[in-house]
Amino acid sequence: MKQVVEQVRALHRLEPASGDHLAALRVAISVAVPSLLLLAAGRTDLMIYAVFGALTGMYGRSEPHQLRLRHQGQGALVLLSGVAVGVTLSINHIHSWWLVAVEATLAGVGSVYADRVRLKPNGPFFGILALGACASVPTVVPWYAAMAIACASSVFSILIGFSGWVRSRAWEPGATRSKPSRSSARHRELSVHAARYVLAVGAAGTAGVISGTGHPHWAMAAAAVPLAGADLPSSVRRGVHRIVGTFVGLAVTAVVLLPEPWALAGLYPALQEPAHRAAVLALLVILFQFATELFMTRHYGLAMVWFTPVILLMTQLASPIEPRVLILERAVETLVGALLGILVVVTVRRPGSRTRIPLLRLPRRPGH
Repeated sequence: MKQVVEQVRALHRLEPASGDHLAALRVAISVAVPSLLLLAAGRTDLMIYAVFGALTGMYGRSEPHQLRLRHQGQGALVLLSGVAVGVTLSINHIHSWWLVAVEATLAGVGSVYADRVRLKPNGPFFGILALGACASVPTVVPWYAAMAIACASSVFSILIGFSGWVRSRAWEPGATRSKPSRSSARHRELSVHAARYVLAVGAAGTAGVISGTGHPHWAMAAAAVPLAGADLPSSVRRGVHRIVGTFVGLAVTAVVLLPEPWALAGLYPALQEPAHRAAVLALLVILFQFATELFMTRHYGLAMVWFTPVILLMTQLASPIEPRVLILERAVETLVGALLGILVVVTVRRPGSRTRIPLLRLPRRPGH
């Protein structure tokens, strides 16, 4: 019971700050510059590619510059691969079951790669998210233009991450990142973990397609979240944070998107004009992404409160739909996906992990 109480308390615990404002500022600048350029060009519908490229700045946030440079290059590979596959699926109008099969497969491949190079944030989540999001919106420019925007944004993000070196010239000779062993036990662990990603993402995508909501990629992305946890308790917490944080984030999204007197449209009538609306949504994406990174390592649930409107506002800019439908489908897909991810984490354990679930530790009887 004591450990159960501790896990419940951990759901609310806010970890101490550690230079989060600097990391958040770097990511915000990485998102802001290409987004504002697209806004000035009147092409906010292409912001989705710029933002996913700019998320490269989320990797290696606390590392020395030379290590961050390499780490962000590895993160860029995951993100840009997701964008490339998503754009390809969109151009060829490949959706539903093919999308589920492709995304589940690449989730497994991305899991092995992320574990081998020790990506932080853990796992292939952002690559999966980029793939599904880009596949779900129509590609209104040639594929190479979409990729050029994502690549340029990613390179700019890497330059921002390395810019501190120009000011401080801080370089740590001999600095390296620890690498996992190449033993057969490690290989088996990577394989099982990748299989968990395929199972969770595939099951969530299947549920999303059968439900007919139109956005199975949200369920697939949500299912990948618990798998990034270091152990069972942290995995379950991430799943709970994903659900609760998304639901609160949907309330924020409703205030921004819904045409109600109490919403932003009622307080700011000019938002009904397409040009003003696009500008406001673009600026809010930048602001919300800053807030996301501010809490990403301190409290995942709080980060999701702000990251949820980032994704939905980008989706609206790229391919607008009825806001109520958008919000409802996001809620359903996230709940289903996160619960399936938690189920996979609980039932399919990593090799070497404890057979007992540490969330509930029962007293042992004498002789057992």
